[in-house]
Amino acid sequence: MNCDEVRDQLPDYWTGALDEGAKSQMQAHLAACSLCRAEAETLGAIWKKLGAIPEERPSRALRARFEATLEAYMQGLRQAERGPSKREKLDKWLEGWWPRQPAFQFGFALAFLGIGLLVGYSLTQNSRGDGEVARLREEVTHTRQLVALSLLQQQSASERLKGVDWSNRISQPDPQVLSALLHTVNYDSNVNVRLAALDALHQSASNEMVRRGLVESLDRQASPMLQIALIDVLVDIRDQQASTALKDLTQEAGLNPEVRDRAQWALEHLK
Repeated sequence: MNCDEVRDQLPDYWTGALDEGAKSQMQAHLAACSLCRAEAETLGAIWKKLGAIPEERPSRALRARFEATLEAYMQGLRQAERGPSKREKLDKWLEGWWPRQPAFQFGFALAFLGIGLLVGYSLTQNSRGDGEVARLREEVTHTRQLVALSLLQQQSASERLKGVDWSNRISQPDPQVLSALLHTVNYDSNVNVRLAALDALHQSASNEMVRRGLVESLDRQASPMLQIALIDVLVDIRDQQASTALKDLTQEAGLNPEVRDRAQWALEHLK
């Protein structure tokens, strides 16, 4: 196990998701590598602090799951009335031959990306027109979006972090990617993955769906760390619609004092 592999698996190591073999390799590497050991100790200290934060309240999670289920049901009804679009037909066709194993998915995506870049270079060299180059760029973007969506659905927290990183490589993510990132912020079991997804959405805050989703997400968060990070984002993008949600948050009984202070600070800055 090398240093890069160790860094990728540190979140799984501290959450206890590694099997015994991988855990033994990790511990052996940490014993020999002072840099990785220092990084692991830093992440471990952060993880212990996170463990001291109050757990999410079941009632809020139950409400969030109900809202997500209801929204998915309504989208299904609307889609059934419209019928599948050309884009959805293409996605369904791609899904039929797209491999199920994450390693093969990642390999295929990189192969397609490499082919796309080579074709793009050839088109540029041969001066075959800006239209073909634009179509090539669109295909490369679509490939990146497929990789991001695939990785965001994986069981491993480190794989989902890679999915968030791939979404950052897309200059203008489509609604499907943005929706997947919002879902990750609201429901992912790993705090680090949720924070990374929130940071990725911050870059697309000009999108109305993202702004509305971030405001709605404030009511769905029970982790103080996520609540504070989300409040900072709403203040940074100057979203006036967040004022009502922030006022409701400050009036919640049992709210973490640091979160309450941050929400009051946000309300003053959004006036």
